[in-house]
Amino acid sequence: MSRFKFPVLQVALDFLNLSRALKVAKEADAGGCDWIEAGTPLIKSEGLNAVRSLRKLFPHKVIVADMKIMDAGRAEVESAAKAGADVVCVLAAATDATIKECIQAASNYGAKIEVDLIGVKDPLKESKRVESLGAHYIGVHCAIDEQMEGKLPLRDLKKISKAVKIPIAVAGGINSETAAYCIKSGASIAIVGGAITKSEDPRKAARNLKKAIMTGVKIQSKYFKRANSNEVKDILSVVSTANISDAMHRGGDLDGIYPVCPGVKMVGKILTVRTYPGDWAKTVEAVDAASKGDVIVIDAGGIGPAVWGELATHGAIQKKIAGVIIDGAVRDVSDIKKLKFPAFVKKVMPRAGEPKGFGEIGVPLTIGGRKINTGDWAVGDDDGVCVIPADKLTEVANRAMNILESENRLRKEIDEGSTLARVTELLRWEKQK
Repeated sequence: MSRFKFPVLQVALDFLNLSRALKVAKEADAGGCDWIEAGTPLIKSEGLNAVRSLRKLFPHKVIVADMKIMDAGRAEVESAAKAGADVVCVLAAATDATIKECIQAASNYGAKIEVDLIGVKDPLKESKRVESLGAHYIGVHCAIDEQMEGKLPLRDLKKISKAVKIPIAVAGGINSETAAYCIKSGASIAIVGGAITKSEDPRKAARNLKKAIMTGVKIQSKYFKRANSNEVKDILSVVSTANISDAMHRGGDLDGIYPVCPGVKMVGKILTVRTYPGDWAKTVEAVDAASKGDVIVIDAGGIGPAVWGELATHGAIQKKIAGVIIDGAVRDVSDIKKLKFPAFVKKVMPRAGEPKGFGEIGVPLTIGGRKINTGDWAVGDDDGVCVIPADKLTEVANRAMNILESENRLRKEIDEGSTLARVTELLRWEKQK
């Protein structure tokens, strides 16, 4: 491993299927990746055969086994090293005894130990501790689930790099826009997962990342970025309701609510309205109460008469309302289609009711089996509508983008002459119980 000069680009192969991992590994190698990692999901799925396969395919590369060891250090390090790993990863959350045992076992087989700080409460303190125990590398790691909440591993990197002398690896949402900054902040190893493994062109992605860490140049990236709370609207404008539903564990959708205007996207913060079927007073009053970019969600009991039409739509457009969702009826749909206003409804009928004023604005609703509150967010497209709770907004948006990125890679593999079932080895992953 001494033959490599820092900084180093390491690709993390966090796949479930070895065949897909090896395919991307070849492309990443051609693009300039220095170290190749058998990621934890890959090792759990395929066992140490993943490490053996990588060693066979890349006899002169540094192979990393991300074992995330917590106990039985000797047995796990020995098995990984015998399989061909040059670097084996253990968790800083493990005991001193386990880490020492890992280091001693590694020394017997010519391997090195990276201690991963993922999940520890005091990364700076733990980095000093594991260095004193004899670790060869320290991993500053933002967990995938934390990335979905908009977090990045850079917060602790500078402090740790000044406190320890051993090389630091940084992982967690690294892309071609952030890789150079990681190196400038003290990292010697940039560990990149999705920005390579989910790319439609892993070779090009690896080449850009290698250029970024070697030159210090920030290279623009369309995908593989995670939003904070101020950026989620941009993410939601890109992802589909299908992506969002998948991100919410096949949930979030409003059953029985359909788009009036095909090809029109809706994204916005929700203002709720409850009204009596056919009573359109509160629905049009909500237009005045709503702010620019809001989505008005109306519970009209799921039946007619109509509580929304062309004139209400014109008012909503003047107020720059993002759209309307109606668990009830709408009319004047030909005019609404001409205006291309995002309207998602349960029923269409010509008959309206009278504006009697029965109802409330800003109250909790339940529509399509989903609880909805003012301040939640709604996204609508040709598939229907999904509602995202306000306290889950950033996480769901980022998970939806993660799914979109993964599907982009799958599509590329399918279009190269395969099928979804073959690429994902679907038969192998059918539930066994």
